[in-house]
Amino acid sequence: MSLGHALRRIVRDYPLARLDPLPGHPLAEMIRRGAADEVRAALPQEARGFLVKGSPERGRHWAAVPWIAVFDPAVTTSATRGIYLVYLFPAHREAVHLSLAQGTVAAIRAHGPRAETALRLDGDRLRALAADAAAHLPATAIALGSPGELPRGYEAAHILGLTYGLADLGDETRLRTDLAAALRAYRRLTARIAALRPSAAGRPARA
Repeated sequence: MSLGHALRRIVRDYPLARLDPLPGHPLAEMIRRGAADEVRAALPQEARGFLVKGSPERGRHWAAVPWIAVFDPAVTTSATRGIYLVYLFPAHREAVHLSLAQGTVAAIRAHGPRAETALRLDGDRLRALAADAAAHLPATAIALGSPGELPRGYEAAHILGLTYGLADLGDETRLRTDLAAALRAYRRLTARIAALRPSAAGRPARA
């Protein structure tokens, strides 16, 4: 299996898989392990210590939008908070988004019904900090085709990214090159955020 093959299988098979029971389903296991392993194997050397997790579920049910995320453990180890890189699979079309994103659940807990507005405002600020990545990650908005709270939150939490149609997933070299570029943007953005954050002594923290 390759990264492109793993992504393509999720895009093609997920809509029908959701009609079956979740426990023990082979596609669910592939998202958690096989696809996550392919993303992990595609990471450039400087990101080999990053965490990769895949999730096809929300609670005990299939998720409206499955995901495979890459976390810098110095920043976050969970999709609920912080900033991370994630492949998101829309419910309404044969595509996948590579998204530099903010944690959605933490925003929902902090802001309640105003979470999407807060995420979009933070996204504007973060997009400005990551402006030098726009050439490689030109998508400033994504659509996930689901009215659920989390999918809408993922849309609002998006900062920068790329969208692949099914045909694009056959180009393994492009997928790996794009992933490396997105990881560089992720690392630069989080370093800039850290540099802007006051240290305990009242001085800017080092990146």
